[in-house]
Amino acid sequence: MGDPRSARDEEFRAFIVGVWPRLVRTAFLLAGEQYAAEDLVQSAAEKACAAWPKVRRADDPYAYVRRILVNQHARRWRRRPPELLVDAVPDTAGVEDGFARSDQRGPLLAALATLPPRQREAVVLRHWEDLSDSQTATAMGCSVGAVRSHAAKGIARLRQVSALVELKDRTRIGGAV
Repeated sequence: MGDPRSARDEEFRAFIVGVWPRLVRTAFLLAGEQYAAEDLVQSAAEKACAAWPKVRRADDPYAYVRRILVNQHARRWRRRPPELLVDAVPDTAGVEDGFARSDQRGPLLAALATLPPRQREAVVLRHWEDLSDSQTATAMGCSVGAVRSHAAKGIARLRQVSALVELKDRTRIGGAV
């Protein structure tokens, strides 16, 4: 008979390999730097591994690990000054992602860097992860109202960034003007 521990380890390994690119992309948008994002995902993966029996029983294990990631980011932000976003997007092993392919990501990353951490989290989770308000609230550990407030304030600030206004005007991003 096979060792149940090695089967559990293999199950965790397969899960984390499958979600790693999405976690790195989300962490990059939150942390603003590839190496910080990879450290953040590694830390979240370690916590998820330690709690794997509980994680695998969750309705959505990816959401559980994403919540760990967001919590890790919030803890790190409280201990450190805000991160600076750089113009490099992590290689996510061929994952199709319009953001990663976009030539206009530099101005967007710079604009995200101007947002306070909670607004950045709300914008990233709502608009890049495409989570509902309630899913975002769960991931951020706050109320739906707080998510809506943070996201609305973040989007309002992004709309005021001149580089994004010029980009929108040039590319017709965001619908008809």
